Amino acid sequence: MSLPSYVLGNLEGRIRALDSELAQRYPGDRSGQPIHTAYVSAAEADAGLPGQWGAAAIELAAGHGELLTELGGAQALARTLTMLGARPIQDLRLDFEDGYGTRADEVEDRDALRAGAVLAALPEQVRSRGIRTKGLTPAEWGRSVRTLEKVLEGAGGVPPGFVFTLPKIRAAEQAEAAVLLCQAMESAHGLPERSLRFELQIESPQAVIAADGTATVARAIALSAGRCTGLHYGTYDYSAACGIAPQFQSLEHPVADHAKAVMQAAAAQTGVWVCDGSTQVLPIGSDVQVREALARHYRLVTRSLERGYYQGWDMGAGHLVTRWLATIAFYRSALEVAAPRIGRYLERSGGAVVDEPATAQALATVVLRGLDCGAIEADEVTALTPAATVEVLRQLRERKIPAL
Repeated sequence: MSLPSYVLGNLEGRIRALDSELAQRYPGDRSGQPIHTAYVSAAEADAGLPGQWGAAAIELAAGHGELLTELGGAQALARTLTMLGARPIQDLRLDFEDGYGTRADEVEDRDALRAGAVLAALPEQVRSRGIRTKGLTPAEWGRSVRTLEKVLEGAGGVPPGFVFTLPKIRAAEQAEAAVLLCQAMESAHGLPERSLRFELQIESPQAVIAADGTATVARAIALSAGRCTGLHYGTYDYSAACGIAPQFQSLEHPVADHAKAVMQAAAAQTGVWVCDGSTQVLPIGSDVQVREALARHYRLVTRSLERGYYQGWDMGAGHLVTRWLATIAFYRSALEVAAPRIGRYLERSGGAVVDEPATAQALATVVLRGLDCGAIEADEVTALTPAATVEVLRQLRERKIPAL
């Protein structure tokens, strides 16, 4: 005895419709995530900034080689110095919000035009670039829109890798408003369709959990029509809004961990990147203060990477040293673990740890992230596991190599 064909057909139709909706909402992870976002006031915009920060970071590293070697190892430090010289900044955001303040309209207009020209002139090593506008609030939205227009005017269009960050998100519908703004800007200024993308800065409890108990950030992604590229955690605004005393506000406070865990779950498999927040402690001052700040930032970056937050804010050239060092050390250490397990998985040879396809996917993904940011080289991978070419790793990431 079997089910009637019309019942099976109805069930199949429902399953296919649901699968199509899930595929649209969760297209999968997006490769190419930068290791950080460097923030600088738009008033200080300069196309030479990456080189200036890189040179300052190298000088700082030269004075603290022993400590940095102790933290990340000699090999990671050597590669860090190479990266600081070749491509110190992967993602740059010129800030028109808290880091810029309120200025006369004619001043912000002028700075926005200059910022656009700077973004267009940045070297290609800066793979992503953009601005943080003021918020889409009744008091600020007009200025926010005008600044975005002036930046694009100064750039002569949409610069490569351009994205703008929307701060102070408190309702999912603000993402919907951002979509309407993008569509209107593209239409009014003759920009390519869907060329404008935005990030949402999560710095209020309402952006994480709405009044009805739902996850605001998940709804915001759903309402962004595929234009939202990232979620950025705002350490200090969020902590303050939760009532945390200033001396305890940090990336590792429990309220920060909770907010970022919700962001991570909401963004998983959507192609939206999650970016950890900043630390306000820069390696400046006395030798002791510099050493403590370097060690602290190295620990915080490592902690974030271990928790799956592969990008974070950097607020000064000094942060680049420990950002790159911690990131490179993390991926080199991950390779030592991942490569043998990938090899056993490909050879179906078993061993003490029997990995499933999802784990093999994760192993390949972490190696590919290390390759993408320059922490490791392809020949280092194949030296450990000859079969683990970049193409094979990509197939594992896409789960295109059949399981046992």
